[in-house]
Amino acid sequence: MANSTKDGLSTGELIKQISEEVSRLVRDEIRLAKIELGEKSRHAGRGAGMVGGAGVIALFGGGALVAAVILLLAQAMPAWAAAAVVGAVLLLAAAVLGLRGKRQVSAAGSPAPQRTIRSVKNDIDAVKERAHR
Repeated sequence: MANSTKDGLSTGELIKQISEEVSRLVRDEIRLAKIELGEKSRHAGRGAGMVGGAGVIALFGGGALVAAVILLLAQAMPAWAAAAVVGAVLLLAAAVLGLRGKRQVSAAGSPAPQRTIRSVKNDIDAVKERAHR
């Protein structure tokens, strides 16, 4: 009885029991994470909808302000010229903003989380190394 514990279980039975408990613990943790992510996703979804609605309203407000500027300039020049000037300024601003945004996206590099991938690979290598000992 060299391979039995004080409870009468063999080492193999203990390992099996530990394996089952670890599996159950992992499944329970995954289930809890899914529930938590679901709750957070619902809140984030509502918030994103509100931000989107605010963006649409801001777009209409911006359009009204553009129209006001055109009408103001139309006091000093023909309406078509006022609209052309405002349109040209807006297109120039859009071009500058677009180019800066493109530079930012290019500077970000690959969207893959490179540090995390390296860390996971290192973890896997460490586990493999310990398993071979």
